[in-house]
Amino acid sequence: MDIKTAIENTKTIYLSDSSLNVLLDFERVLDELDLYSFANWLKGELVEGPKIERYWVTCSFMWPRNMMPDPRGGERLLPYGCKISYEKTEIQVPVKIKTQDDIRVDGSRKGKLSPVKVWLVKIEMPQELIADIEQGSIEIAGEDIDLEDINDAYEQGLDQKSLAQSDQQGGEYSTDPIGGMNVAAI
Repeated sequence: MDIKTAIENTKTIYLSDSSLNVLLDFERVLDELDLYSFANWLKGELVEGPKIERYWVTCSFMWPRNMMPDPRGGERLLPYGCKISYEKTEIQVPVKIKTQDDIRVDGSRKGKLSPVKVWLVKIEMPQELIADIEQGSIEIAGEDIDLEDINDAYEQGLDQKSLAQSDQQGGEYSTDPIGGMNVAAI
C-alpha cells in the first residue's frame, strides 16, 4: 500500500455524498460505543473504505507502528457483531527532497518512496448496527434502549432525583452500565 491509494480513497469519499454519509454514520457508531476513550483510537487515519456490502460496511484505518490503538477498544465492538482485525504492515511514503539522491531514478522528479511501519485495523460493521445507532436505539442485553430517553433523563436530572430519593431511604448505589447513571440498588 502507498500513501497515494489512501489519498485517492479520501478524494472518492468527498466526491460521493452517499459514501460520506455512510462514513459519518460509521464514525457515529464508533463514538456512541465510546471507542475513542481508548488510547490512540482517535489518532487513526482512514485509508480504505467505506466498502458498502449488502449487510456490512468495512473501513480500514492506519496508525504509526509505535501508536497501536488499544485492543480493548476493538473488543468493545465485538458484542455488537463487528469484526475487527489488526495487521502490521508498511506503507510507502515519499521522502522530502533535499538532495539529488532523494529523487526517483525513473526521472519523474518525485521523491523516492520510503517504507514506514504502520498498523492497519480493519473494522467490519453490520449495517443493522449503523441503522440502530442512527435511529437512536440499540439492543443491549436483550432489551431495546432508546438513547434519546437516556439523554432526556440526564437533561431533566432524573439521575440526581433518583440519587436524592435513595439517600432519603438509606439505599445503596450501583452504577448502571448504560451511560454510568447512578441508580438505587434493588
